Amino acid sequence: MRRLSFLAIPVALLLSACNTPAPPSGGGSSGGGARPPADVPLFGSGFRNSGDDCRRAGESAYTNQFLSDAAQLVACPPGTDARLFAFETGGKEVGRRDGWILFTVPHR
Repeated sequence: MRRLSFLAIPVALLLSACNTPAPPSGGGSSGGGARPPADVPLFGSGFRNSGDDCRRAGESAYTNQFLSDAAQLVACPPGTDARLFAFETGGKEVGRRDGWILFTVPHR
């Protein structure tokens, strides 16, 4: 009987590991867990809605080439479905930097 209880401990540990919740995916305004490039300054709490992974991008030596009075510059983290984002927002992909995707989204 003692041998059975000795085996039960590792089995219990393995089973509890299966039930351990996964760490947060980095959703919300955290950029999907990926840090944006230093030359893509982000602001706001999310683009379209607070907590969204994509955020508006501000002015820098790199982003100046994409800024326009007619559109907002938006940066989305690695893993973003660029086609879906463009379809949903009317945005146009204008660049990529360290996995981040930059879009110009026309003002509505």
